[in-house]
Amino acid sequence: MQQKRNIQIIEWEDLDKRKFYSFGVFMTMTIRATVYPATLIRTRLQVQRGKSLYSGTFDAFFKILRTEGVRGLYRGFMVNTLTLISGQAYITTYELVRKYVSQYSEDNTVKSLVAGGMASLVAQSITVPIDVISQQLMMQGQGEHLTRFRLNSNTETGKPKKVFGQTRNIMGQIFAADGFRGFYRGYVASLLTYIPNSAVWWPFYHFYAEQLSQLAPSDCPHLILQAMAGPLAAATASTVTNPMDVVRARVQVEGRSSVIETFRQLIKEEGGWGLTKGLSARIISSTPTALVMVVGYETLKKLSLRPELVDSRHW
Repeated sequence: MQQKRNIQIIEWEDLDKRKFYSFGVFMTMTIRATVYPATLIRTRLQVQRGKSLYSGTFDAFFKILRTEGVRGLYRGFMVNTLTLISGQAYITTYELVRKYVSQYSEDNTVKSLVAGGMASLVAQSITVPIDVISQQLMMQGQGEHLTRFRLNSNTETGKPKKVFGQTRNIMGQIFAADGFRGFYRGYVASLLTYIPNSAVWWPFYHFYAEQLSQLAPSDCPHLILQAMAGPLAAATASTVTNPMDVVRARVQVEGRSSVIETFRQLIKEEGGWGLTKGLSARIISSTPTALVMVVGYETLKKLSLRPELVDSRHW
């Protein structure tokens, strides 16, 4: 660890892995349930043409709530919870790659950038099929005319719906239309979105934390500084990568095969402003996510410290 660093970073070898994974699953699930409505709104805003359905984030929120109820804001949530697997894969990859890179460089920016990018590569390989399915479910209701697939309503009145029945319905349609490759539609676009996003977020997170530590009183708890740094890093990363996120959403929902052609059509139809679609919803979802994630993640690492190291970390 660099001696000049004011905020100590708890590394992989400092952790009790059993505690780390047990607490981690609960933390990830809580975060996803909290921000899912903003994720759904962001997807609908990015896919719509111009302002044909919603004029903005808050307009979308109230329209969905009024016409579809609270359940409308959580369409596809159950299948989306499977991303818990990719979340754990992300954390593990990030920490292990940081440990590996530290053998060649002690520069924290280098470790964070490389580890963040690799972690996103592994996580997206697991997440993309889940995203493809959950995004199609998100678009049902008011947004169903914007997607290729619509739920078949063949259940008899009064009979309870089968668990994951809608998910199986959409999966069957995707497979029938595109085969197995359909579940990885937009994979390249996802990598081009989330690898840079992750690679940018971690270095900026540590950068903002360090800058804030220089301004804050010496007795200021590190967790407060980290809680402020997380949302700042999230807003920065979201702004930088939002254009590719818009393209990714359209490729996956509309069934396009070319990232470049989708980008060109977006620019042609909606100009440069089209690249900012859903940005406010993305920031609204990513900043509190980052706040909860940072507080939860840093607390998680603190709680997972090996017993002999507990008294050696300033909090």
